[in-house]
Amino acid sequence: MQLSKVIFWDINYEQIDWDISARFVIERVLVYGTLLDWKQIQEYYGMSRIRDEMLKSRNLDARALSFLSCIFKIPQSEFRCYMQIQSSQGHWSY
Repeated sequence: MQLSKVIFWDINYEQIDWDISARFVIERVLVYGTLLDWKQIQEYYGMSRIRDEMLKSRNLDARALSFLSCIFKIPQSEFRCYMQIQSSQGHWSY
């Protein structure tokens, strides 16, 4: 699989184990990747694995969560990251 190397700026790209690190890779593509990266992970992992991994993810931003909720037709409240976002207090917005 050839994904954009810039989305893995903090780790050694050549040492990524695509199967063991599936959740990490999918999260990075959803948050920082391009449309081509998205198509690559769809082909490699399949939509059912992407869905299963992202339901367990804690590290999705609001945009990625909304995207996944729409394409899988799953309420945002069923994603683990949604519960994580709701329980953590953010900075005050003035």
